[in-house]
Amino acid sequence: MNTVGIIAEYNPLHNGHVHHFREAKRLSGADHVIVVMSGPFTQRGEPAAVSKQARTEMALRMGADLVIELPVAYAVQPAEWFAFGAVSLLAATGVVGSLCFGSEAGSLEQLRPLAKFLAAENEQLKADISRRMSLGASFPAAYSEAAAEAWNASSQGSFLGEEEPAAVLHLLRQPNNSLGLHYLIALERLKSGIVPLTVPRTGAGFHDPLQPGSSIASATAVRRLLAEGGSPAPYLPDYSLSILDRELAAGRGPVTLEDFRLPLRHTLLTRSAAELRGLHDMNEGLENRLLRVFSELEPFTFDGLLLGLKSKRYTHTRLQRLLLHTLLNHRREEMTPQQLAQGPAYLRVLGFSAAGRQLLKRMKHSASLPVVTSPSRFNHPMLQQDIAAAGVYATAFAAPQRQELLADYLLPPVMV
Repeated sequence: MNTVGIIAEYNPLHNGHVHHFREAKRLSGADHVIVVMSGPFTQRGEPAAVSKQARTEMALRMGADLVIELPVAYAVQPAEWFAFGAVSLLAATGVVGSLCFGSEAGSLEQLRPLAKFLAAENEQLKADISRRMSLGASFPAAYSEAAAEAWNASSQGSFLGEEEPAAVLHLLRQPNNSLGLHYLIALERLKSGIVPLTVPRTGAGFHDPLQPGSSIASATAVRRLLAEGGSPAPYLPDYSLSILDRELAAGRGPVTLEDFRLPLRHTLLTRSAAELRGLHDMNEGLENRLLRVFSELEPFTFDGLLLGLKSKRYTHTRLQRLLLHTLLNHRREEMTPQQLAQGPAYLRVLGFSAAGRQLLKRMKHSASLPVVTSPSRFNHPMLQQDIAAAGVYATAFAAPQRQELLADYLLPPVMV
């Protein structure tokens, strides 16, 4: 079996994802596809529009053979750890031969040399990132600027022409290039034999508005359309639209951050600054700033809290992730860099096709991690975080039922 891996959120699955899926199979020559997908919460610190079960079904209807959940410990993280967790899972299957991702660059010619250089992150680079952050830069800005300067000062040679300093910085600042670069860095650090492939990103970018007459829109634009009560039909394949319509009709979406306003308010009312200080990513006195802004808000909303916390130093995305860690009670000691560097501890199966069932049989012998199809039969702190996150997510439904709140225990993997 020739198997290609894809890392995705499918939030929701749209025509652009279908294009990427088809190109991944074409470029790799693969006859099977394994998707590593975020669970209920996503890398930008937002809830997925619909449940991980619904999005798994979308992926399987598209043609994916096996969907594996990226643990929330990695899913709600900056690009470095998001990528490392996802690539680690693909490598741990023992059956994935290639990884295909989208990028603005459209080729690996520029990204691979940078990845090899940055994979051996030296102390000078770390110090430069810290220095730039101390001057008020956000981490993404500090990383891209420090990485570009380190590359340009190295003896690696030029591949971008005379304007290399500006070109490298531009390359690193493009969102899909940046994430793809971290996939490549993860492959280097894991010393994985998985072959990287990239597909040029086509159509709408992350922040682009909907284009009249186009069938391609970003997931962000689709979610915005849903929030405004519009129909995303032109931008979704029929099966994805059907599943989305079913979930919305049942009151299971679209889920937004504002749906967690009340539980977050309860958390902030019942936690001291010292308790908040123990949460993941709660540093530099952010707990005091958080409680102060919270006490001044009227009315209390997620958006209002984010607006009050926003500064040049802290990006909107970083603050959204911080509030999710607060909501989910992710303790600092549970997600240290040393722990995250060990990688996920299991392969959690969200769904599979008939061909995926055959992949699972192969993985019984090839996988380097336990393959988990029933969480009730496997115990690990990281899995408990996933189960808790799914339960909290389901509280946002219009009338959450026991089967939805405890779906990880009560529902089998999705089968198509």
